[in-house]
Amino acid sequence: MKADATRPLVDVRDLSVRFVSRDATVSAVNGVSFALDRGEALVLLGESGSGKSVTLRALIGLNPRHRTEIGGHIRIGDDLIHAKSERELADVRGGKVAMIFQEPMTAFDPVYTVGDQIAETIIRHEGVSQTDARKRALDLFELVQIPSPQRRLNNYPFEMSGGMRQRAMIALALCCRPSLLLADEPTTALDATVQIQILLLLRRLQMELGMAVIFVTHDVGVALEIADRIAVMYAGRFVESGPVRDILRTPAHPYTRGLFASNVMAGMRGKLLQAIPGSPPDLSRLPPGCSFAPRCTLALPKCSAAVPGETFVGTQHQARCVLAATPV
Repeated sequence: MKADATRPLVDVRDLSVRFVSRDATVSAVNGVSFALDRGEALVLLGESGSGKSVTLRALIGLNPRHRTEIGGHIRIGDDLIHAKSERELADVRGGKVAMIFQEPMTAFDPVYTVGDQIAETIIRHEGVSQTDARKRALDLFELVQIPSPQRRLNNYPFEMSGGMRQRAMIALALCCRPSLLLADEPTTALDATVQIQILLLLRRLQMELGMAVIFVTHDVGVALEIADRIAVMYAGRFVESGPVRDILRTPAHPYTRGLFASNVMAGMRGKLLQAIPGSPPDLSRLPPGCSFAPRCTLALPKCSAAVPGETFVGTQHQARCVLAATPV
């Protein structure tokens, strides 16, 4: 059955993820909903522990099943991810949906060459010959601009630099022509020069290949470089979302404004950063009402009464804050 071109590629509704143990239940994601079209780039932005990576992993069932409770609806293309078995998910991962991890050294097996690992993935999902798979791997190395690609195919992961391993990781993610690419802070461990090269490469490949991309980061500068839309996460919820230009020009949530104010910008030499006070909440004991209220300098008594609903502050721009404009 062909996918309906008129509906979004990704449809997530009321996603919740809880990690259950004998000691506590951690509510890592709390009612996240979004849709993503083909060729669109969505960035999940927020501090460490806000639920970004857990959300990303939930989309392809990578959170540990034995202690994870997932609620809500996840559809990617024609696949209802939340209803699939582990065997069925194995066909989706790497084929229709691919993921770039934060540290490629933990994603590649150190005892096999990078070329063999990419070829194995192609053979697993497409059933082509070893020769054809190696040729595709070589083409991908050229696509991601790895120098001396023929020789590098025979390298083990430890024989490559950090930037080159990240490019090889991108090649691995693209090897079966996925319609959706998930990227979990793939540039965090790289120096600034290599980071911008990887970001520009990802953006170019995304536009050339027509993929949808969901990119996780805590870096505001990275988000502005790669995003069409931004969703700001705090305590497992989207507190603000919308087109990148709207959020950059008119951030509506105090947390979003705090993230921007605490980011180093050009011309700030000698100025103090306006850091957000306090620490993120304990996800096993979330406060009542708005989770950001204990850290918010603009908090009102009603902020702690109930979780604020989503309020439209623009045609596609919404925020979860009682101080935002009246809902339309």
